[in-house]
Amino acid sequence: QVRLVESGGGSVQAGGSLRLSCAYSGVPFSRHNAMGWFRQVPGNDREFVAAISSNGNRTKYADSAQGRFTVTRDIVQNTMNLQMNTLKPEDTAVYHCGATRRTVAGLWVRSKEYDTWGQGTQVTVSS
Repeated sequence: QVRLVESGGGSVQAGGSLRLSCAYSGVPFSRHNAMGWFRQVPGNDREFVAAISSNGNRTKYADSAQGRFTVTRDIVQNTMNLQMNTLKPEDTAVYHCGATRRTVAGLWVRSKEYDTWGQGTQVTVSS
């Protein structure tokens, strides 16, 4: 059984940085082809942030994350990381990581393409 555990959330002032991590365990990662970060605020649907292929060679970003966030894969540690810089109050949300079997990067933006999710980590950015 696959298990995803996020860490690294917290509170920061606007303009600050945070680094999120998602640890993948339970079965060999070869069952999935990519991992992604989504965020959610109460009352809204889960919103795509960034995704990366299992080998780390391909990435995809939401427009809101492009240029400020960087997603990476640590294959040895079996983790996915999200470095978030120049944070804004509108980045405040619960951030979830997910794993998908989809190989087409265009599908990584859709939450329904992910079959496994972590419990989420809160990110709060104050103005």
